[in-house]
Amino acid sequence: MTDRRPNILWLCSDQQRYDSLGAYGNPYVDTPHLDRLAAGGVQFDHAYAQSPVCTPSRASFLTGRYPRTTRARQNGQTIPADERLVPRILADDGYTCGLVGKLHVGAAHPRPDRPVERRIDDGYSWFSWSHQPPPNANQAAMDWPNNAYTNWLRARGVEFIRTPHPDTPEVQYGVAEEHQHTTWCAETAGEFIETMAGFDQPWLLSVNFYDPHHPFDPPKELLDRYLDRLDELPLPAYVAGELDSKPEVQRWHHDGSHRGARPIAYPGRTDREHRVMRAAYWAMIDLLDRRIGRILDTLERTGQRDDTIVIFHADHGELLGDHGLYLKGPYFYDPAIRVPLIMNWPHGLPSGRRIEDLVELVDLAPTLLELTGADPEPGIQGRSLLPMINDHGSGRHDVYAEYYNSLQDHHGERAYLTMVRTAEHKLVVQHGGADGELYDLVADPGEVVNRWSDPAYLEVKARMLQRMVDRMAGTVDPLPVRDDVW
Repeated sequence: MTDRRPNILWLCSDQQRYDSLGAYGNPYVDTPHLDRLAAGGVQFDHAYAQSPVCTPSRASFLTGRYPRTTRARQNGQTIPADERLVPRILADDGYTCGLVGKLHVGAAHPRPDRPVERRIDDGYSWFSWSHQPPPNANQAAMDWPNNAYTNWLRARGVEFIRTPHPDTPEVQYGVAEEHQHTTWCAETAGEFIETMAGFDQPWLLSVNFYDPHHPFDPPKELLDRYLDRLDELPLPAYVAGELDSKPEVQRWHHDGSHRGARPIAYPGRTDREHRVMRAAYWAMIDLLDRRIGRILDTLERTGQRDDTIVIFHADHGELLGDHGLYLKGPYFYDPAIRVPLIMNWPHGLPSGRRIEDLVELVDLAPTLLELTGADPEPGIQGRSLLPMINDHGSGRHDVYAEYYNSLQDHHGERAYLTMVRTAEHKLVVQHGGADGELYDLVADPGEVVNRWSDPAYLEVKARMLQRMVDRMAGTVDPLPVRDDVW
């Protein structure tokens, strides 16, 4: 152990809901490595993403600024060049910064006139990029020429093929574990960690896995572990008819007519199909845990563990059939925006600390800057988590999230919504329309009964609308800073 500035190993999964780890109470998954990371560090039980969609969420936690502030508010946009990402800030402060896997703060769908994801001056000097696994050999979709995972498979003579599950079309058997995208991420991360063990300067490594994002395609051996006890698995949390009083876009998604998120229609599914999809999702998380264990082993073996802050979280969640909906979209149910968040640093953070307070992913950037001793960035809107971690402060009174046409096409209409949530209530406003949602989280923690039009909740609704206005006003860009304002 040395007195040098800490390294940062920043692990981020894609589309992983909060209740998908053993540490968060899931009795079915096999996640010993992440569970130990939580037990030996700080576990946040109520961490919320600023968007239920990739690009706006990632742009937000990488900058410490809200989606509307970063101007990367939807998939398909590229974050403006003047935004300052944490790796850029730390690279300017002497860190070597690397990336493995996704970045997705730019348009990330390959086409002939866009052969790469456009980058800004993001600070990553070591860049091993793969947005996602390639399409099957028999699919027409384009791959990226600089997809490092595809090139890794090619060098090993491995053909990427998914095999459909016999009775659940949305589930596929993926390639063997040793050829999975998550495995490539872990091996490549290990190479970076091994290399940096020979240098004195501190480092930051962003490892951005694609799992457990759809399509649901775990290795056969991991999925079969669940199929052997399929009847034990729970069905989605859905009450028939609950969408009748909720925004129309949810009913479109429920029946499969919502185009923006490549929908999985809910009606007509057998209990077995629902359970197989859940099993496949959990099997992908088991794979994630196994490979994160390998990364942590490398960190330990190279003597860097005590000097390294390890963070694990997801960019947003997954509905997984709850509320009669799969995947993601303009919805702010907890499974869509509440994510696991774990911080572990043997040399500088408490062990066995579990925090129930509300926090936001936008708070990660100022926390990391404070932990590394970097100067505060004037444009950051998040709040450092360190006072709360060290028992010198409390969490947020509410959390806030945005959806501004983030998946672009929703049944031919554009969806603009914002959410504010306290410990007791959640309000969702659909801007430009009459629909909205209000949930009493004490009486109805499952968010089943919409109280938006309930006269008994008029006072609550008014208070929550005031909170919404205050939070939206708080997203005004603090830049440029002017000394003559006050």
